[in-house]
Amino acid sequence: MKPLLASFAALLLAACATVGPEYHGPHSALPDAPAATGRFASQAHGPFVDQPVPGQWWKLYDDPRLDALITRALAANTDLRVAAANIARARAVLAETQTSRQVQTGISGGVSLDRPSGTGEALPGDLGYDAGITASKEIDLVGRLRRLIEAAGADADAAQAAYDLSRITVAADVAGAYAQICTAGYQRAAAQRSLDLQEQSLALTNRLIAGGRGTALDRSQAEALVEQLRAAIPGFEAARQNALFRLAVLLGRPPAEYPRDLANCDTPPRLSAPIPVGNGNTLIRRRPDIREAERNVAAASARIGVAIADLYPRISLGAGLGSTAPLSSLGSGSSFSFSLGPLVSWTFPNRNAVRSRIVQAQASEQAAVAQFDGTVLSALQQVESAMTSYARELDRNASLRRARDHAATAADQARRLYRFGRANAFTVLDAERTLASAEAALAASDALLPGYQISLFLALGGGWEGPAPANPA
Repeated sequence: MKPLLASFAALLLAACATVGPEYHGPHSALPDAPAATGRFASQAHGPFVDQPVPGQWWKLYDDPRLDALITRALAANTDLRVAAANIARARAVLAETQTSRQVQTGISGGVSLDRPSGTGEALPGDLGYDAGITASKEIDLVGRLRRLIEAAGADADAAQAAYDLSRITVAADVAGAYAQICTAGYQRAAAQRSLDLQEQSLALTNRLIAGGRGTALDRSQAEALVEQLRAAIPGFEAARQNALFRLAVLLGRPPAEYPRDLANCDTPPRLSAPIPVGNGNTLIRRRPDIREAERNVAAASARIGVAIADLYPRISLGAGLGSTAPLSSLGSGSSFSFSLGPLVSWTFPNRNAVRSRIVQAQASEQAAVAQFDGTVLSALQQVESAMTSYARELDRNASLRRARDHAATAADQARRLYRFGRANAFTVLDAERTLASAEAALAASDALLPGYQISLFLALGGGWEGPAPANPA
């Protein structure tokens, strides 16, 4: 009797607390380390300011067409529809788990034909029925149900974070496709200007040859440069068309339904102010993938409690009302039965298996914490790399612009000297080839800048702010 009382007392004491660790955030020092929360190392070497990243960062471009495209994509993109459906599923799992605290009811019934063998009785025998209704409610003795609900709630939060991550990815992809369309048009226009200039030079060469001041070699060299410049144009047209197809798909439409009004865009989106980047502390709290990783840690922590709860018995209060009898006795008082009392289930003989599941749950939490740390480090590295790439490309762009200006001056001087007979055709051709190469290099660098900017905004994690889908399904 005493051992039984001791066990019962132990259960009462256990019922006063919820088993498993109480979650207060990942047990990791990384998110609070000064090197992770302070200013970015690359911030002093580029056009960046320590200001909050705006939620709709694309509005910094002050481009109504880009704003409209991103708004359309956030409403129709297929990846967002998948993420929204995942939210709906996670919410439904949470709602199902929460019902475990409610009274569970069930109804059963059936009809049977009973004819004992060897009786010699004629068919069909005795026709009977069995019907009943049950109700039960689990007593959350050690907090198992609470931990289950905590885990499901964390999973739902993680699904929301994944949806937010999809939002910023879609916004960046749309901005990137739009920038690629316009930069391809810009590069094509730059190549066309170089081609037009060289065709004028070829015409001048032909006139000089007609006047006896040139040779067939001069014409052949000039014609070769014209064709080289013309050969670059189809590549820009293909890049622009492919970007239009990609943009259509991002908008949830077939590639053939790309926005026709963008086909002639040749002005890339430009920023007129330094990029606000905040600091490491705000980055860690803003990035949806870090939030998703943290919620995964919370879910794994709660599942440790679920596993530990299996060391204790589960107790439910149940009641049942049934009726079993031949159909001939339907409704008689003797056919009814009633039950009321606690129901106990306990995997006491299998404690080794339970402890193995506890170790598994603890290992899953450790892996989730490691994944959380890795996500934080990856986010910091992505921002630093994006800032460095953008800042260095700005430096390169400035040098290329000066080189283009010098090449333009040299080409103009060479053409003047050639026109007055003070330079040969080779000098002019070399100067114009240098100018064409400088123009192409500068145009390529100008085309890279919007892409570097968008990559930085994506790394900073802005753009997810907005209402969550009320009914994602």
